[in-house]
Amino acid sequence: MAGIASTLQHRREKDRGVGTNSRAVKYLNQDYEALRQSCLESGRLFQDDSFPAQTSSLGHNELGPGSSKTRGVSWKRPTELTSDPEFIVSGASRTDICQGALGDCWLLAAIASLTLNEEVLARVVPHGQNFERGEYAGIFHFQFWQYGEWVDVVIDDRLPVRDDELLFVHSAEGREFWSALLEKAYAKVNGSYEALSGGTTTEGFEDFTGGIAEVHDLDRPDPHLFHILLKALDRGSLMGCSIDITSSSDSEAVTSQKLVKGHAYSVTGVSEVDYCGDKEKLIRIRNPWGQVEWTGAWSDDSMQWRQISDDDRERLSHRSEDGEFWMSFSDFLRHYSRVEICNLTPDVLSDDSVSKWALSMFEGSWRRGSTAGGCRNYPDTFWTNPQFVIKLDEEDDDPEDGESGCSLVVGLIQKNRRRMRKMGEDMHTMGFAIYEVPDEFCGQRNVHLNRNFFLRHASAARSETFVNLREVCSRFCLPPGEYLLVPSTFEPQKNGDFCVRVFSEKQADFQELDDPIESRVEKLELDEDDVDDGFRRLFGQLAGTDCEISAFELQRILNKVVTKRSDIKTDGFSLATCRNMVNLLDKDGSGKLGLVEFKVLWTKIEKYLDIYRQKDVDQSGTMSSTEMRGAVEEAGFSLNNPLHQVLVARYSESDLTVDFDNFVGCLVRLETMFDMFDTLKKDNSGTIELTLLEWLNVSML
Repeated sequence: MAGIASTLQHRREKDRGVGTNSRAVKYLNQDYEALRQSCLESGRLFQDDSFPAQTSSLGHNELGPGSSKTRGVSWKRPTELTSDPEFIVSGASRTDICQGALGDCWLLAAIASLTLNEEVLARVVPHGQNFERGEYAGIFHFQFWQYGEWVDVVIDDRLPVRDDELLFVHSAEGREFWSALLEKAYAKVNGSYEALSGGTTTEGFEDFTGGIAEVHDLDRPDPHLFHILLKALDRGSLMGCSIDITSSSDSEAVTSQKLVKGHAYSVTGVSEVDYCGDKEKLIRIRNPWGQVEWTGAWSDDSMQWRQISDDDRERLSHRSEDGEFWMSFSDFLRHYSRVEICNLTPDVLSDDSVSKWALSMFEGSWRRGSTAGGCRNYPDTFWTNPQFVIKLDEEDDDPEDGESGCSLVVGLIQKNRRRMRKMGEDMHTMGFAIYEVPDEFCGQRNVHLNRNFFLRHASAARSETFVNLREVCSRFCLPPGEYLLVPSTFEPQKNGDFCVRVFSEKQADFQELDDPIESRVEKLELDEDDVDDGFRRLFGQLAGTDCEISAFELQRILNKVVTKRSDIKTDGFSLATCRNMVNLLDKDGSGKLGLVEFKVLWTKIEKYLDIYRQKDVDQSGTMSSTEMRGAVEEAGFSLNNPLHQVLVARYSESDLTVDFDNFVGCLVRLETMFDMFDTLKKDNSGTIELTLLEWLNVSML
């Protein structure tokens, strides 16, 4: 119950703007300003107990306790490493980022690209942080986008070192610490430094901007790719590139022309120059190592630089051995495998002259037994996945390739999976499918399309493949219309949380599609004349001298009946379930059932038994949680995905089966809650107001 309340409170805060970059969520409820002020007043330096200066913060495996890679590691503050530490010297630049003993070149490539856009950088690295006397308290903070909201992450400045040298990212000249502190804050969000090992530059791009990243494979490049890159840089987009490896021995192997395989580079510029009477397309790339540069055409000392104008040479300002270099675009396509572009959200781009994407976003979850339906290969459960509808009304104004339609980029992110590595879990394999909505369903939002729809309709588009990456992202151009988006894991019954976003050229309507919450259960109105003599005699035998049946007596009666049946499985009705039944039908508040009340209950149980046996298709004596979804609907209840998740969590067994007593208990509880709401709602407003005492009386039933 506390978890559900917390989720509801979180949604209300988001509706009030909490989670935007200007009102970032305080990660682990740590308030930077309050903690800093407390340290200044007490004269002590901040120590962050939530991410301590211990081996546990380094990692759990290769960087875990007892690992040879962590021997000799200690934690020191910048003030202990140099007499004149600086947070940022002369502005953050790409040369501030040199890789250490951690395989997070993907992250460093993203940080390097971040320095090219001061406005974006300021969102991640808040101003006003330094080591100056009177202001320094050993505490710093950074802001990251995490699955739909910005979080403000507080750290102390104790950094892992060996032999007085920073173990991980560091600046080239040694006394600038913003990049090392940024890396530490990002490690904290992800659980440890080791959790950052291995990844894609797009992941870092998105967490620094809230943007959406797309990948272009260079073995089949878009014919307009150079112009796409040029336009992307003009819009402040972040970009990275890499060279595939063919075997593990290739990882970070250096080619004869000093390119590194399996290594994340950042793209920092594209340009055209006049060269030998033609236009030459060039691209500028940075190696996060801060050294090891391309030695081919247009490298720092190549002859091509002597054959262009002084103005072009000055404009492109190439330097030696800083890890950054130019190369021809044709060589780039020949040597590199892919380029990644992070498109920025509208709130990042303050320049009104720049074209901006329209952004829509929803959060959701896959839960075993209710909403984790797996991919289309599993038709019996695929339809239970969350569903979203996209309405595209306007075509693009001026498509570069002449193809009319509505351009959109769809990104599906699985949440918090890096943090789960220390628990032995990693990324799910996931993807999504897009279906054209038939005319009969257009405009409808309170409907969750069922199994039959997906058996009869093929997808109109889908993610290129199901992959075990944090995000699956694809670009589409679709005709105007309504489309159904279904995100899923590849296999069913995989728990996970996700965030799905749609970036569209024109404003698009994007909503979750789900069934309405309502009860269609008809009230069974009986009086004593409706009770036949046979049932009256049975009741007299069961009720005893007081002519009423208590919850204790009801439990004994029902369990005696169900144990004689071989077509249903049950471990017996619990006293709590029997009390719920009595509460549902007890009209006089006696806590017992009279003749008519018991007749109504008996009629309901007979109906529930018919539904249960009908939905138990394989006649196993139990229902699967998917079958229960249909059974609940057959009983007269329409519920949305979150409520189906609650029912499975509360009433199913560990193998996701539901036995008869739990099924009955679920339906009785649902009917009780609907009845209670109808009784308490005011003027058919669809809302109720309760005092604390009223709330306790209701919830204790």
